[in-house]
Amino acid sequence: MNTYRSDLNLFSVFQAMLETRSVTLAADRFGITQPAMSNALTRLRQLLGDPLFVNSTSGMQPTPYALEIAETVINALSGLQQALDHRKNFDPGVSEQIFRFHIPDMGQVNILPMLLERLQQVAPKVRVQTETLAQEDIRIGLENGRIHFAAGHLPRLRGSRLRTQHLFEERYVVLMRAGHALSRSALTQKSLLQASHAVVTSVGGGHQVIEEVLLKKHARIVTYFPNIMALAMTLARTDLIAIVPRRVATELSKGGTLQVAQLPIAMPTFDVGVFWHERSHTSPACIWMREQMIDLFMT
Repeated sequence: MNTYRSDLNLFSVFQAMLETRSVTLAADRFGITQPAMSNALTRLRQLLGDPLFVNSTSGMQPTPYALEIAETVINALSGLQQALDHRKNFDPGVSEQIFRFHIPDMGQVNILPMLLERLQQVAPKVRVQTETLAQEDIRIGLENGRIHFAAGHLPRLRGSRLRTQHLFEERYVVLMRAGHALSRSALTQKSLLQASHAVVTSVGGGHQVIEEVLLKKHARIVTYFPNIMALAMTLARTDLIAIVPRRVATELSKGGTLQVAQLPIAMPTFDVGVFWHERSHTSPACIWMREQMIDLFMT
C-alpha cells in the first residue's frame, strides 16, 4: 500500500465505524448520507483487503483484522488531531467539541448536573455524551477512542497507558423515605440489619461492597435495582432503605421525599476520580475538560 496515494480520510471512517458499529450513526457523525458512508467503507475495504466490519444482530462487528489494527489507526489519528490542535488554542466559548464519558449510574446523579451547569455558563456549544459501559469495556473504550473520559468510583480500571486524577474521597450513608420509622432516632447496627434493604446493581460501577457487607452481616436484601433513580422512587413510597454514596444521597434528598441517616456499621471510604488515555493527555480540549472536572469536584 502506498500511503501517499491513499485517502487518509478513510481511516477516520474506520474509527467512526469502530466506535458506533453502525453505518448510519457513522454517517451522522460525518454529516454525510448513509450511501456515502457505505461507499467510503467499500473503498476502505478495498484499500485494506478485508471486510473490516460485518453485520450481526448487535450491529456491525469488527473482524479480527480490524481489531488488530484498531489501536494503531486510532493512535495515528489521535496524534494527527493533537498536532492540528496545537496550532490553535481550545476556545470553550465557541467550540462545538463533543466529549464522550463513561459515568456509572450513581455517579451521574452528582457529577453530570454540576458539569452540565458549568458548561452552559462557559462553553454553551460544547456537548457531552454519556454512556455506561460494562467494567471490562471501559479500558477498551478509552484505548480505542469510543470515550474520552471515565469518571466515578472505578477501582478495577487499570491500564499501562491510562492516566487518572483523584477528585474526592467519599463515604456511604443510609437513604430512606422522609418520616420513616427508623428516622425517629439514630440508626443502630441492630435496626439497620433488621430493616429491609434495596441494592443498586448498575453496570460499570464499583459499589459491590454494599451487597457484600450486607450479605456478610446477614441483612435482608429484598430487591435489586438496575439504576439509582428507580431505587429513589421506590424508597419514597416504601419502608425499604438503601446504602448509597453520601453525595448521591444528598442530591436525591433535596426534593424532600427522602432523607439521609448516618451509617452505623463500618464500611470503607472510597475514591472518585477521572480517567483518560495518555494519547489525549496533551490535547488542549481534553486538558480544558480535565481542568473543569478538577475545579468542580477536587477536594
